Amino acid sequence: MLLDTTDFVVHPGERVGIVGRNGAGKTTLFALLQKEMDADAGQLDIPSGWRVASVKQEIAASAAPAREFVIDGDTRLRQLQAERAHIDSSEHAGHRIAELETELIEAGAWSATSRAEQLLAGLGFTPAQWSAPVDSFSGGWRMRLALARALMAPSELLLLDEPTNHLDLDAMLWLERWLTAYEGTVLLISHDTEFLDAVAQTILHIDQAKLVRYKGGYNDFIIQRAERLRLNRIAHERQGRETARLQGFIDRFKAKASKAKQAQSRVKALARMELLAPIYAEAGIDIRIPSPVEMPDPLLVMDNMETGYPQADGQPPISILKNIKLMIRGGDRIGILGVNGAGKSTLVKTLAGELTPISGERRASRGLEIGYFAQHQLDMLDLDSSPLEHLARLAPQTREQELRNYLGGFGFGGARVTDQVRPMSGGEKARLALSLIVWQKPNLLLLDEPSNHLDVETREALTQALAEFGGSMLLVSHDRHLLRTTVDSFWIVAQGAVQAFDGDLEDYKDWLADHQNTEKKRQAQDEASLLNSRDSADPTPDRKQQKRIEAESRQKLAALRKPLEKKMAVVDKSLQTTQEELVILDRLIADPALYEDSRKQECLTALARHGELSKQRDMLEEQWLELQEAIDTMVYP
Repeated sequence: MLLDTTDFVVHPGERVGIVGRNGAGKTTLFALLQKEMDADAGQLDIPSGWRVASVKQEIAASAAPAREFVIDGDTRLRQLQAERAHIDSSEHAGHRIAELETELIEAGAWSATSRAEQLLAGLGFTPAQWSAPVDSFSGGWRMRLALARALMAPSELLLLDEPTNHLDLDAMLWLERWLTAYEGTVLLISHDTEFLDAVAQTILHIDQAKLVRYKGGYNDFIIQRAERLRLNRIAHERQGRETARLQGFIDRFKAKASKAKQAQSRVKALARMELLAPIYAEAGIDIRIPSPVEMPDPLLVMDNMETGYPQADGQPPISILKNIKLMIRGGDRIGILGVNGAGKSTLVKTLAGELTPISGERRASRGLEIGYFAQHQLDMLDLDSSPLEHLARLAPQTREQELRNYLGGFGFGGARVTDQVRPMSGGEKARLALSLIVWQKPNLLLLDEPSNHLDVETREALTQALAEFGGSMLLVSHDRHLLRTTVDSFWIVAQGAVQAFDGDLEDYKDWLADHQNTEKKRQAQDEASLLNSRDSADPTPDRKQQKRIEAESRQKLAALRKPLEKKMAVVDKSLQTTQEELVILDRLIADPALYEDSRKQECLTALARHGELSKQRDMLEEQWLELQEAIDTMVYP
């Protein structure tokens, strides 16, 4: 039984995050909403006429260009276009042709290409890839195409099941902005807590076969839920021990932390862990990473290293990163940042020894023990064996009870420890792969997206374990909470180079925005140069063609600005309302009669409200200025 006599309401326009353990019934709920299965009892009502869009988990083989595949998501538009293409031009069809032309305009036929390109660009596809066939993309990129196709479809209800699993950080930030500007209702399943916190206005938690509604984002949810657990005295003694242990760790870190901005950012993230202690206790997952036996310093040195991928038939290797001069020291905790395709995974593979440097040196210290986790590690599991059998092969001399105790901390308790791996979920396989890696007590962890497929409780347990890990670590992740909590510094991979990044994740957002603006301007300059060269070659250019290109450019730019302008109008209206109320309060506060003893409570209320509105006005003004700047600096991509 997944859901039993439960009730819930979602209001039009709400953005709702759905959370719960793996197997709790989140995906089943989506299947009910899409009428792929029926409820055993009760009823589920969706307003008639609502269009529901969702991401297909499997994409059939297709030779269609990526852009056309995305536009195909708007099925109504495609139906109208097909009818218009096949209707004859005879006199008796004239009335229907006029109707079709009107319907095509209403369906946004003339902006469809531009909207599809905006979605593809936001999800990390370069213009050169827009015309590439769907079959030419890997599985992860096909899932991005499926997401773009779902976003392209006009809808009143959008269902997204783990949309960030195949996205990097810049694509996630773009998707956050897109969803907050979306005017329909969103139901979102995600284990990425920062993404949920940025997008969701309400949380539905599947707990013991019930759907419990919490107001606010993910952080509001954990505060309210932690309080509920405390009030119910769930695992009270264990909570106390866990809270004390976490607080001791946080205090030790604060004592050692430097004044660097990233260290302060990590202190704030660690402080949140104490709040989560009751939820850790209830989850039953208690990951502990053993301390390394020894810690050489430095662990790895890269000296003028160049790395990339070999080619067959004696062809020279494909170079991805050059002139890398960096060092990993004992105790370093480094997050690796960079846009999709910059070479982050290539760097980690080279450090792990899976790729040989093209030139330069990768010098490993004696005593270096690497624990390397990447998504392909899951494919190396023996699907016909159990978690216990996997670990016993690594430690044949260790008592079975000790192995069981260790695997229990990774969520393989009771009979689960002897179950076959084959039917396990992706999250369970990831937990098993991690448990096998850290059992060997590495002094350097190389982690490439370790939290993919993990549910929220397991992510939090992993975050806590990595924060307390005594060795060195390099982490590639789009999970910002994991990065904030576990790393002390960053490297950035960009334009074929790797270098230290002086800043935290907020600075990286600014860097990313500057980088994207620079790229847009460069593309615009390239297009202008191409147009000028054509004009020089042909002194009588096709003015009609040029006007069409310019019109398309204006149309695309207007479409890009539209969501920002809508958001700006909302902010402007809120600012006006706030300002009007402040004017009324200013008059009231200026009245000496307000301060008489008989009106003491009214005075306190007015002053408090004035302070609250003043802060709100400042915040809204800042938002308005940011939106105005974004619109003013927007360049046609």
